[in-house]
Amino acid sequence: MRPPGTPRIHGGPDALGVPRFDFSTNSNACGPCPQAMAAVQQADATRYPDPHYAALRAQLASFHGVVPGRILLAGSASECIFRLTAWAARGGGTQVCVPQYAYGDYGQAAQAWGLGVRNIASDACLVWCCEPSSPLGGPHSGWPIGILDAGSQSVPIVLDCAYAPLRLSGVPSLSACQSARLWQMYSPNKALGLTGVRAAYAIAPVGGELAVQALDSLAHSWPLGAQGVALLHAWVQPEVQGWIGESLHTLRRWKTAQIDMLSSAAWNCLPSDANFFCAQPASVDEGVQDLVLTLARLRACGVKLRDATSFGLPGHVRLSVQPPQAQDALRQALQGGRC
Repeated sequence: MRPPGTPRIHGGPDALGVPRFDFSTNSNACGPCPQAMAAVQQADATRYPDPHYAALRAQLASFHGVVPGRILLAGSASECIFRLTAWAARGGGTQVCVPQYAYGDYGQAAQAWGLGVRNIASDACLVWCCEPSSPLGGPHSGWPIGILDAGSQSVPIVLDCAYAPLRLSGVPSLSACQSARLWQMYSPNKALGLTGVRAAYAIAPVGGELAVQALDSLAHSWPLGAQGVALLHAWVQPEVQGWIGESLHTLRRWKTAQIDMLSSAAWNCLPSDANFFCAQPASVDEGVQDLVLTLARLRACGVKLRDATSFGLPGHVRLSVQPPQAQDALRQALQGGRC
């Protein structure tokens, strides 16, 4: 885990500005979704949203076929991660279980609350799962013992569904009934290509209404602004879901072409079910400095890839699927052509 005080590592804009060709974030490269963008742009920022978000909770609940009391709203997935961790820590736990390769905020939130981080679920007060996983984009591994049983879970298990709408292959590991026994966390801005709008929600397990109330009491007032509310309202509209479905066909074609291009350059591309994958560049060993130099050279050409070292994969990068123009720019930069 990152030592305290070490800057967090994320993809996207950096000190050099917005990358022209950005493979470093997992946002839907077909985006932004036109209908969702219009809804965000038309949001009324002159007024507070309903502090209880009654209409939004009802709409999300209807979309997922659950009661509104099971909907927990959050300012973002990261904010939800920190709040769920705070809630678990207040219950007296000392350990959090995270996947071997995982988004850093799971461990960062645990560290902030003085909790230990481990990769096994025994004795954990909170268990994080993610599918499709990040950074690998595949099935989650290491489901806690008993997760498939019909009995209730005494320890909160959270399934991060950030990339479920961007699944390009494979099938979920859990059935709908099994997933209903877990917390399910959604951050639609990735699927909509609008990552700058921060908004998320979680669905509590069946019978988890009191837990939602407890977590609501830990939040500041109005965790969602007008644009976030508009994004989530748009998310559940049939035309928006239809747009996402159409985008998956395009992303599949782009992904095949991108992997073929990198494989022809002797990169080792790892399997993935999502709109992103990890790869080991040619001529880069686990001496991380080689990769740092390669990524710096690409960034100078306006092409940004995500170093996967912080995910526990030294010598690898994570790339989102991008359109042909971006792939051509990456190919040219790798070949040492003019930027």
